[in-house]
Order: sequence, then C-alpha cells, then structure tokens
Amino acid sequence: MIALLRKRERTNDARSGRIALRELAGLVERVIEEQHAIRLMKSQDPRGGRIINNGSVSAHTPRPMSAPYTATKHGSTGLTKSVSLDGREFDIACGQIDIGNAATELTETISKGTRQADGSVRPEPTIDPDYVGEAVVQMARLPLTANVLFMTIMATRMPLVGRG
Repeated sequence: MIALLRKRERTNDARSGRIALRELAGLVERVIEEQHAIRLMKSQDPRGGRIINNGSVSAHTPRPMSAPYTATKHGSTGLTKSVSLDGREFDIACGQIDIGNAATELTETISKGTRQADGSVRPEPTIDPDYVGEAVVQMARLPLTANVLFMTIMATRMPLVGRG
C-alpha cells in the first residue's frame, strides 16, 4: 500500500511539474508580449495605451490542489502592478480582471461538482462569459487618466468569499 501511495505522489508531482511549466511559460510569454506592447505605446503618437491582463480569483483565494496554477496567477498580479507603475510616465494604464467561474469548456466540471476547501465536492454556479466581455469593455473604455487596477467578476453565489 505504501508503495502505491508513493507512486501516486510521484505521478502527481510530475503532473504538477508539467502544469507549472506550462503556466510559467504562458506567464513568460505575457511578459515578453507586454514589453513589446509598451515599446509600441511609448513610441506612438499620441503615446500611451491600456493593457488588461487576465488574472484569476485563484491568486487571492486558491482552490485545493491548485499550487502550480495559483503561483503563476500571483505572477500575473505582480506583472500587472509592475506594468501599471512603470507605464505611468508614458500614459500606459495596466489593469487586471480576475474571473471566477465563467461558463466555458474549462469550467464544465465546476458546475457538476468540484473540490471545496473542506474536502467536500459540490457544484458551483457559473456566469455567462459575455458578462466578462462586458467588464473588459468597461475597463477599456476608460480614458487613460483613469484605471481599474483590479476587477473581480464572478458568479454571485460562487463560494469564493469565505473559502480561505
């Protein structure tokens, strides 16, 4: 039995490592893309622009067994803050939208049941992804003299508040 548990731990470690590498590669790619966008925004006339990052509620209140994903979402939050700070003098605004349970292919299992902080498995409500799009448009329409640094959009009854 102990050998089976150790094998399972190694399998989970390998899977977690692959997930972490994939997520980290995505974050590194975003850093490079944002550096390119900043160069363009600084050199255009009129200068400036807006970057809106896709974060996650997991950066603030993670789900059980989500360390690789959560760690990279912390990275996204740090990137948002750094770009917001560094972009100020060039009229570049940077914000982040943290999305919780938008109804997509990725969240199909959540509406059927997902592990909670207490170990139980319960279904969670989702929201129409169009609401997320509307929120991004709201952020994008602001003048560059205003910025939404962080916005959280989630299903009202999502068990986020009180999860951690």
